[in-house]
Amino acid sequence: MNEDTEFSQPEPWVDAPLQAIKGRGAVTNLAGRFETQLIETVDDGWASYRDDTCINPALTTSVTAELAKTILSRNQSPDLPFSVSLNPYRGCEHGCVYCFARPSHAYLGLSPGLDFETRLYAKTNAPELLRRELAHRLYQPSPIALGINTDAYQPVERALCITRQCLEVLHECRHPVGIITKSALIERDLDLLKPMADSNLLAAAITITTLDHSIARSLEPRAASPTRRLQTIEKLAQAGIPVLVSVAPVIPFITEQELEKVMQAAASAGATAAGYTVLRLPWEVNPLFQQWLQTHFPDRSQRVMNRIRDMRGGKDYDANFATRMRGEGLWADMIRQRFGRALKRYGLNKSGRFVQLDCSQFRRPQQIPATRSSTGQLDIFG
Repeated sequence: MNEDTEFSQPEPWVDAPLQAIKGRGAVTNLAGRFETQLIETVDDGWASYRDDTCINPALTTSVTAELAKTILSRNQSPDLPFSVSLNPYRGCEHGCVYCFARPSHAYLGLSPGLDFETRLYAKTNAPELLRRELAHRLYQPSPIALGINTDAYQPVERALCITRQCLEVLHECRHPVGIITKSALIERDLDLLKPMADSNLLAAAITITTLDHSIARSLEPRAASPTRRLQTIEKLAQAGIPVLVSVAPVIPFITEQELEKVMQAAASAGATAAGYTVLRLPWEVNPLFQQWLQTHFPDRSQRVMNRIRDMRGGKDYDANFATRMRGEGLWADMIRQRFGRALKRYGLNKSGRFVQLDCSQFRRPQQIPATRSSTGQLDIFG
């Protein structure tokens, strides 16, 4: 072999560039915090020779039937307006990249990223569990928050109707309930919601993060459009249902500038109250959101994170009950003041507290179903 022969050193592999996936919020399947192995996607140089469908294959949604052991969750968090919640599903196809519930998928050995919005679990025995819990002799009624961890009206509900069956139980038992959603599917259940609202047993909150459809498509890819959510507020209000608009989360330099516009549009549609939270980045939500920023808003990603840290005492997130929903410091105070002025300008929150639901009408269910035994989990959709 010629001594003058030159050997070229192979170039080191580099991380594959982040790419948006149509119809999905997260851009990766980030490993959960309990994983013992970490898999990284790298660019081996072949991507340029392959078409886009090979680089980003279409992700399908699967739904696994699950027999839950209990259905009512209780909390003692001082910054939450409810102490009891009900979630018919785990995971959420809406794919909101900022969703605080994403880290819960790590407990299933799944990713809080793309797995959270594509690998869903449906608690098919939720209605019968709810009936049994309400029938317990020691049960004391307290307003139930429906769809807090994941949206109870996400797309799969259209076929499974678990949320509707739970509402039928609550309607029968005259039990107070509050619903929060980003979906127009809630309109399907007006036949149950209206009589409950007429008896002061129900209130609804519609979350509107932005009025910009292009931002919404990447931020909340499979939720109803902002315009459609405003129409939902109008239909609920026309039915006599108290409606609160939740402007959440407020994201600096992304949605922050729309705070007043969202409140004005919601008030015009019929909302009578409003609330807001600033962006929260617990656990895996932090890197997932930063990946989203780098993908969709690389020009301002550092500026956004700097402002978030200004409102979190220099950290990406602070779980302190006193400040986690609203933040602290100069910028958080400015948002709070803007929100307060907008409340007065658009006639929202006139009565102070949104709605005081009535627990005195509660009556225990008469028929108690037998408990189904678990035979394992079964994929009901491919």
